[in-house]
Parts: sequence; C-alpha cells; structure tokens
Amino acid sequence: MSLLAAAGAAGGSPHRIASDGSIALASATGPIGHVLADRTKGVNLNGKSVAQLAEHVLPALTGAMGLLKKQSPAEADNFRSTVILAIEAAATQCGGPSPTRAEMTRKIIAALDAA
Repeated sequence: MSLLAAAGAAGGSPHRIASDGSIALASATGPIGHVLADRTKGVNLNGKSVAQLAEHVLPALTGAMGLLKKQSPAEADNFRSTVILAIEAAATQCGGPSPTRAEMTRKIIAALDAA
C-alpha cells in the first residue's frame, strides 16, 4: 500500500489510500491472513522515491507468489486476490484510479503474475 500511496499522492490523500488498502489487507483470512498480520510490522519501506520503494516491493511480490505457488497454489490465489482487493479499496477512496495509480496497479499485478 505504501507503493500505491506514494505513486498516487496526486488526486488523493496518500494516508487515506494506504489506510483503505491496509484495512483490506488486514481482512485477509486463512494462512495468508495470519502471515500478513505477523509480517506487517518491521518491514522496511523507507525508500526516498517511488523508484526505490518499487525496487523493494515489486520483486518481493514476485518472490512471494513464486514461493506460494510451489507450496500452496490455493494460498497463492488467496494472496493475489487479497492484494488486488487492497488495490481496489485504495482506488475507490479517490473515486477511481488516477493514471499514475492505474500504471502502478498494472506494475503490481504484473509482479504478482511474473512468478
């Protein structure tokens, strides 16, 4: 959500984007819900630019999907659906995605599907 908020600050409150998306992530169920609840603390998302943040987030999403596909394809689907739900929740806060948020959404989904 930090990456989407940073990329979409124009046209909407970055705090609100992050908040709405984070609420969606926190609503995850099953093993993915437990992992997201445990792992959200202490994650380093302190990039000084959107590019630096993307260099951490996008490969991490691809790696997580690759690992999940090997270990539990159903949970991989759950994770992908949860991330997309969070993106959609964040986008609706501003009445829909701006071109910048739409492009970042495309990159996030591409990272999920690259695994």
